[in-house]
Amino acid sequence: MRLTSLMSALVVVWLVIGALAAGQRGYYDQSDADCGSIGSTLVTIFAGPLNYIGLNPEVDCPDTPQPSE
Repeated sequence: MRLTSLMSALVVVWLVIGALAAGQRGYYDQSDADCGSIGSTLVTIFAGPLNYIGLNPEVDCPDTPQPSE
C-alpha cells in the first residue's frame, strides 16, 4: 500500500513538471487548437522531466483531404 501511494505521488509530480514545461514553451498561449498543437502539448506534459534534458517532443498530424464540392 505504501508503494502505491509513493508511485502515485511520483506520477503527479512528473505530470506537474510536464505541465510547467509546456507552459514555458508557450503551448498554453496558442489560440489555434489544431491536431499538431494539442498533440505537442499533451506529449510535452507526459514526457515531463525529459523535456529538461533536451527532449523536444512534437507531433505532426497528416493533412486530411478536403471534401469535394
